[in-house]
Amino acid sequence: MDRRISVAVIGGDGIGPEVVATAIPIIEAAAGRHGAAMVWEHLPHGASHYLDTGETLSDNVYEHLRDDVDAIFLGALGDPRVPDNEHARDILLGLRFRLDLYINFRPCTLLHPDLCPLKGRKVGRSESRTVGQSDRLGKEEGPSVLPTVRLSDGEPEGRAIDFVIFRENTEGSYLGRGSSANVGEPDEEHIVEGVHSAPKIERILRAAFEWAAANGKRRVTMSDKANAIPAHRIWGRLLEKVSSEFPQIDSEHRYVDALAMELVRDPERFDVIVTNNLFGDILSDLGAELVGGLGLAASANLHPGRAGLFEPVHGSAPGLAGTGEANPMAAILAGALMLDQLGIEPAADRVREAVVAALAEGATTPDLGGTATTEEVGSWIARHVSGNPSRAIGA
Repeated sequence: MDRRISVAVIGGDGIGPEVVATAIPIIEAAAGRHGAAMVWEHLPHGASHYLDTGETLSDNVYEHLRDDVDAIFLGALGDPRVPDNEHARDILLGLRFRLDLYINFRPCTLLHPDLCPLKGRKVGRSESRTVGQSDRLGKEEGPSVLPTVRLSDGEPEGRAIDFVIFRENTEGSYLGRGSSANVGEPDEEHIVEGVHSAPKIERILRAAFEWAAANGKRRVTMSDKANAIPAHRIWGRLLEKVSSEFPQIDSEHRYVDALAMELVRDPERFDVIVTNNLFGDILSDLGAELVGGLGLAASANLHPGRAGLFEPVHGSAPGLAGTGEANPMAAILAGALMLDQLGIEPAADRVREAVVAALAEGATTPDLGGTATTEEVGSWIARHVSGNPSRAIGA
């Protein structure tokens, strides 16, 4: 092999270890066909480790993940044995904040018309880089070399659902600043402080415009709620500044409620959406549902030049653990995003092409209307990646 790539793996809780175990051989096979050897380091962190040791991620582990690996691959976090899922917040938000992974990159690309709840939508297909477990799995709780999309062969000319969301990932309301008073009393009160700082807003806006320019996108849409939250006006001022550096790209502003309506009415008009942490969290799940649900939703948490964190966003779904019904496609597609960011785009393309083929053949788990198990879907996709595709589950 020409290159060795070190990946830290946190399988986590519930279905997390299952979907990760299904995705790893596929990612490894695709990378291997393009001269890269994946070296996987499995870390124990999750609910069981937390309950046994009281530890989420130590300072030493954070430093190791910051300094010694090329990428981090996360399954899912969340376990009813842990009150309020304290370990999940500490691990996931801790990794985002402490590693300064300020870009949450969420692609929303329709890969099969039957996956969209809206009628008459055209299909998009990844040409260079992604896609995007369903509601059934629930939800507990990136940019230089990432997806570009064109229409599938044979589709009439026209727009397809194909947009990406750049969510600011390190501040907003997620920092936990604020206060609580009179908890449990009739006059209970909680104050949450939303932090919006110029340097961090400017860098996420610039990341969105740079990605749009590099991928031939025509429009960047910034979303806030400045008409009701005066602190959000800084987003508009900085949008004007950053957009002036990219005259070839149209920039526009939408209040988040209006944007949510437009995404349902006319999702094809959007190319790149950039917004704050809270609104990005909400809008990215809306986008995921437009193209098939959380069972297909992959996410990259990025800081260019540093190791990124790649994950499916469907949550741990403890009720599905061990049933064989968990959809592994989001984890597989998160692996494709990881291959993109590692600079092995042909391997990422091969993984996504295999997922598209599986969707076309109906090689899917029950959440997408199929009858296959987690393992069967993974095996089908692995055969396709290896150049030995089957046309039916079990073939």
